[in-house]
Amino acid sequence: MTGNTVTGAESLILSLEHAGAEVVFGLPGGAILPAYDPLMDAKKLRHILVRHEQGAGHAASGYAHATGKVGVAIATSGPGATNLITAIADAQMDSIPMVVITGQVGSSFIGTDAFQEADIVGMTMPVTKHNFLVSNADEIPMTIKKAFHIASTGRPGVVLVDITKDAQQAQTTFEWPEEVGLLGYRLPPRPHPKRLREAVELMLTARRPVFLLGGGVLRGRATKEVRELVDESAIPFVTTLMARGALPDSHPGHLGMPGMHGSVSAVSALQRADLIIAIGARFDDRVTGRLDSFAPGAKIIHADVDPAEISKNREADVPIVGEAAEVAVGMLKELRAALEEDDPRDYEAWWSVLENLRETYPLGWTQTADGYTAPQKVISRISAISGPDSIYASGVGQHQMWSAQFIDFENPYTWLNSGGLGTMGYSVPAAMGAKVGRPDMPVWAIDGDGCFQMTNQELATCVINEIPIKVAIINNSSLGMVRQWQNLFYNQRYSHTDLNTGHGTRRIPDFVKMADAYGCAGLRCERDEDIDDTIRAAMEINDRPVVIDFTVSADAMVWPMVPAGVSNDEIQIAKGMTPEWEREI
Repeated sequence: MTGNTVTGAESLILSLEHAGAEVVFGLPGGAILPAYDPLMDAKKLRHILVRHEQGAGHAASGYAHATGKVGVAIATSGPGATNLITAIADAQMDSIPMVVITGQVGSSFIGTDAFQEADIVGMTMPVTKHNFLVSNADEIPMTIKKAFHIASTGRPGVVLVDITKDAQQAQTTFEWPEEVGLLGYRLPPRPHPKRLREAVELMLTARRPVFLLGGGVLRGRATKEVRELVDESAIPFVTTLMARGALPDSHPGHLGMPGMHGSVSAVSALQRADLIIAIGARFDDRVTGRLDSFAPGAKIIHADVDPAEISKNREADVPIVGEAAEVAVGMLKELRAALEEDDPRDYEAWWSVLENLRETYPLGWTQTADGYTAPQKVISRISAISGPDSIYASGVGQHQMWSAQFIDFENPYTWLNSGGLGTMGYSVPAAMGAKVGRPDMPVWAIDGDGCFQMTNQELATCVINEIPIKVAIINNSSLGMVRQWQNLFYNQRYSHTDLNTGHGTRRIPDFVKMADAYGCAGLRCERDEDIDDTIRAAMEINDRPVVIDFTVSADAMVWPMVPAGVSNDEIQIAKGMTPEWEREI
């Protein structure tokens, strides 16, 4: 239809199709209504009507993570747009490529406090990669092309496009631009050869090196290249919460997840390393613990697509700016060239220490004292029965950490969670988006009873649109992670954390009845001996969503744990218990 006279709204729909969008998650309203009329006739766009705008944002994020494509969410002005802010901030912090389209009141009403007017451009400026306000219909195609380009290149992120109602209604000529025409926007440079050589020199002379692999390995679609580098180097690696699955858990060099609830072997490896090779990692507080005591004897090679991240928290000895895949390819080339001349690597003593830590302090759990099921057991059995060829999306809290610990990840892009913002309510809509993008894979939403109550209305979206996700509610009848901190740091004063959802006779709400009301299959599991059969029953149901209410202990806690504000050296494996290791190696 290039060259045809259309409305701005029709131009928007055509632009989304030309940009490669296939699915849009949205909710109509007055200021975006002109766009919804031609959307009804779109041949290449599937629109999924959500029940809350936040659900649209998380669904677009889950879709983007699972597929690598740009996710698209759409909403109206005012409260429709502001309901998206949490999902926008969430996706931006985790570097998810997403384009958000919002309607805006007519141009002449902007600044008058008109009905459902909100300055969504101003509100989201701190939590987007870029945003646009479009008041001229002729600018729509170029703006959409720019939005998709910015969202998906360099460090991915969220781009908001706010379009006034009069721009949607005006007549225009649709022309899809050949060039993106973005002045001042630069893609990251190729990794500097000198820095790559310096990095390899440090790798060959180090005695206790470790790779710190972050979410940028996944966002950069660099898992293959990074694995080749890791294999050739024979250096152990850790995968952060955002990088779970980037390399297989079964890889002999994998030490686990570092951080506040990381494995002893991963946390200790970073603390005792003399070299950390960080690729796509931010050195955030949940990984480093008290920053001034983090990895005190380590030199730092820091590779990132975003130069603002390098040396932001920890000074880099060798800074490398570039795409993760290009960095890995460049380092591998330099490494192979160096090894042809000489191989000075001597990691035998280092591996001996790490193997001892892995064997002595494996992840595990103890039987609960109150007779309720251990939540870790539920999650580990879901992993074993559904398998690594499934996608797992978690909410935020204890169940998130247990999922990261006890699900076996063998494939990239199979672990979705809210890492940076920590958004309760993320799981169900994110799983929904992932299932839309990857309908061939089982998709589990591992959720808490608190998180689930924030966005469970999207079960209606799943039923109506035939999106058969599986929801495992890890129901400890409380706000679990908050309760854990109250247990450890507030003298077991459980102030306002009891949710009354699962223990005793009160089930408010009854999740099985709720599932039935939404048209889902509802199951409940209250005994250890029923766990496997319940999970297998859920695996057999693929014509509608399944909700399983797993009643678990409220006293179970996430271990290991590095309390906030202390050194990673003070990691605890249980309350008041720290590992006994040699401080000097």
